[in-house]
Amino acid sequence: MDEYLNAPCPEVGTKPATDKEFTYWSMWTADEPQGKVLGKAIKCFTEKTGVQVNVQWLGRKLLTQNVAPALNTDTVPDLFDQDVSQVKAAIVAPGGTQTVEDVLDYKVGEGDKRVRDVIPATSWDFPANKDADGKIFEIPYELIGNAWWYNKDLVKDFQAPKTVDELFGLFDKAKADGLAAVSQDGDIDFYNAYFYTQIAERYVGAGGLEKVALDKSGQAWLSDPNLAKAAEPVEKLAKGQYLVDGWDAAKFPQVQQRWADGESAYLFLGSWAPSETREYLSKQGGDKGIAYATFQFPQPDGAEHKVVEQLPLGFAVTKKAKHPEAAKAFIAYTLNKDILSGIPAVADNLTPRADLAVPDSLKDIKSVLESDAEHTIFMDGLDALSGGKWVESVFYPLNNDLLKGKLTAKQFVEGLAAKQAEFWKTNN
Repeated sequence: MDEYLNAPCPEVGTKPATDKEFTYWSMWTADEPQGKVLGKAIKCFTEKTGVQVNVQWLGRKLLTQNVAPALNTDTVPDLFDQDVSQVKAAIVAPGGTQTVEDVLDYKVGEGDKRVRDVIPATSWDFPANKDADGKIFEIPYELIGNAWWYNKDLVKDFQAPKTVDELFGLFDKAKADGLAAVSQDGDIDFYNAYFYTQIAERYVGAGGLEKVALDKSGQAWLSDPNLAKAAEPVEKLAKGQYLVDGWDAAKFPQVQQRWADGESAYLFLGSWAPSETREYLSKQGGDKGIAYATFQFPQPDGAEHKVVEQLPLGFAVTKKAKHPEAAKAFIAYTLNKDILSGIPAVADNLTPRADLAVPDSLKDIKSVLESDAEHTIFMDGLDALSGGKWVESVFYPLNNDLLKGKLTAKQFVEGLAAKQAEFWKTNN
């Protein structure tokens, strides 16, 4: 961290012609690792351009608590950041952003290299990153993947499962060894959704679940039998008592921490798992660590789509921005190799650039993200529909009941069909 923070500032590739300042509202706090990286980017940008960056470190809820309420006023930030799905739901849906496609041709300060030359199209060119006009609204600087996690020091003689049956074989072996099979923080609705959406996407392909969810009649859930078939492993997960005791009554991150303590064998979570669990263990004292390892959901029977989920975190520019020129120049500068290298070096996370270091615990996830599989965002973007209201009203309640063993796979899709038809009668 010290080496990165004290390194010389790289040159700016694209300098704003007229703007002398801009306002940036950040999803991070200044003392977080990502906050420190972006703090250096701000310091260096000002040093190299003279442009003043008026930053507010507002934390994860800035979209709903700060940006969205400001859209109908003249006090909006020029630049803000969050994951692409939340930005689409909270800010793009009401028309609060402008396109950043022009930033793709901004130079990043490495000779003639442009933004589009240093980050792959798969990290920004996908339907969930398009506004109503089909233009991209976000440029990523961090990339999140997900996987099944296990501790190599705890789970011995491991072989990655090639089928869903083999996956449950791993769970059965864990139980036989005296461990809970799976840790799950049940009070996080979107964590609970990962199981079903990961499986279903492999049947319907990237973008397929969103298409089903937009069917006004709801009958799309019933016309494709694979959508019920995808729920069967979730039903089995629930009724086979594979989830750690108390998972549905605990408060996050208690169950995740129980995995870190070795009570359970497996945890399905995003690529932030190592940083969060390392922080927890360090606060406990001692020298206990985790030999992190991952594997992906195996391909379910009859599924024809190879799909990988990703969640880009990036910058967006408000429609009412007073200084968009400077804000966009800053986006390009942050993607400079010497600036962005702080994300793996300091924040222990992935970037969209292929030429930066990858933390050891995330190498398998990075290779999956760089594969030629179909790319979609977490949950296929379902949480962005109707400003987030669709998942809250239709999907999450039924999915939670499925994971708790209160519904069969058939009852789950029947419930989705009925609730969705009712939802679209009163929402757009």
